[in-house]
Order: sequence, then structure tokens, then C-alpha cells
Amino acid sequence: MLKLTHSRAVVLMVAVTLMWSIAGVVTRHLEHAASFEVTFWRSLFTLLALLVILPMLQGRAVFASMRHGGRALWISGVCWSVMFTAFMVALVLMPVANVLVTMSVGPLLTALFARVFIGHHIAPRTWAAIAVAGLGIGWMYGSQMAGLPLLGTLVALCVPVAAAVNWTVVQHSQRHGHAVDLVPAVLVGAVISVVATLPLALPFQASLSDLGLLALLGVVQLAIPCVLAVRCGRVLKAPEMALLGLLEVIFGILLAWLGAGEKPAPAVLTGGALVIGALVFNELLGWKEQK
Repeated sequence: MLKLTHSRAVVLMVAVTLMWSIAGVVTRHLEHAASFEVTFWRSLFTLLALLVILPMLQGRAVFASMRHGGRALWISGVCWSVMFTAFMVALVLMPVANVLVTMSVGPLLTALFARVFIGHHIAPRTWAAIAVAGLGIGWMYGSQMAGLPLLGTLVALCVPVAAAVNWTVVQHSQRHGHAVDLVPAVLVGAVISVVATLPLALPFQASLSDLGLLALLGVVQLAIPCVLAVRCGRVLKAPEMALLGLLEVIFGILLAWLGAGEKPAPAVLTGGALVIGALVFNELLGWKEQK
């Protein structure tokens, strides 16, 4: 494979966020598939894609190594399955912009979880960012409470919570000398998501057009960018990954706006600006400290 320099990793990570961001606009063009059926087909196509991609990149030994991945690998897989399922269900229940802004607090929740459960130090700048991001989320949902389903809000919050648990487990495992390979963990997550959502997805209602769009999501929006993001993470520092990852929110809102006519509410733009501004401020200072 082509050697991944820092500049190439940055460009590749931007492409990854663009691929991630198509979920909202594609979901809005589904004809009959809804709720758990959307999650089932997307996870199934992700699983099939990874069964092809993983042996190509890591050889067939990757499946044998999964059996010895330890408890952290399987916990990470469960977290991925929650993220897969909750994200797609939330997109069905709520506007794309609300879901993406809610997801963007993941890095700050991870810092908070790492402080509580494994004793990581949280810098004052991160505490300030958590407070500002909380204010932004409160503003976004508080002004729309009457028009948004409580269930959709809770489902959307499952995504950053599961992500925070995932990264905290991975960090704890690495501190004790047991590195977790995140790509096989994504495969485990896809398997769990497929098995868990199959009974809830029946009877199938997806049209051929729906299946084509869900295959696009499974392969292009999830399997390929997840593998590429893990590769970028070997070159880019954590603050760089976090900052570039925020492009998913911007791209996703714009695509849903331009491609599906889903204009974000003013409260979402204001609250989202507070959340993203807090994240950018925190990660830029963290990057400066590392340098």
C-alpha cells in the first residue's frame, strides 16, 4: 500500500468524514425501509464488506486473532453495535443536524468517562469545553423540546455515550499492555447489530432502490471509512483526528440541506456552533501543548 505521510493522512481523513456524512441525506431518500430494517441492512452490508476487506489487508489470520482478542475486543464490538444501531434509528426519528451535533460531544464525553473510570487527568480547558458544549446541547434541545420526540433524543445520545465507553475501554486496555485492533472490533459490532436487529426488522419492506442505498451506506459510508480512519490514526495525533472528525457534522448538515431540503433550525445552528467551537478550542490547545 502507498506509504501514508502526514499530508496524505489529512487528505484521507477529510475524505473519510465526507463518506461518513452521507448517511443523513441517503436515509432521506429511502422509499419503504424504516427504523430497525434500515439498521439491519446497513450492518449486514458492512459485515459483508469487512469480510472481504479484512483478509485483503491483514490476511486470513485476522479471524484467528479475533478469538484471542480478549474481553476488551468484545466490549468494543458491543459498543460499535450500539453506535451502528442508535445512529440509524436516530436519523429516522430526528432531523440529521440534531443527530450529528449530539454525536459531536463524543470526544468530551470520552474525556469525562476516562476521568471517572480510569483516572485520566482532565485539563481546565477541557472542563471549560465540556461546560460550553453542554450549554450548546441544552440550547439546541431546550428551544425545540416541544417539536422533538423524547425517544429520538435519548437514542441519539446513545451514540456518543457508547463511543465514550468504547474509547475508555480501549485506552484502559492499552495502558495494561493489551492493544485492541479496532477494525476487527467494527466487524464484531456489525455481527452483533445484524443479529440483534433482524427480529425487529421483520417483515422486510425495503424496495430494490432502498437496498441499493443501504448497500451504499454499509460499504461506502461505514466499512471503508472505518478501515481508513484506523489507518489515519496511526499517523495523525488524537487532536488532529478529533478536529478533522468534526467535518462530518458540517458535511452532513450541508448534504441533508442541499440533497434533501432539510434546513436546520436556528437553534440547531446556534447550539451546534457552541458545541463545535468548544471542541475546536479544546483540541487546538491540546495540539499546541503536544507540540
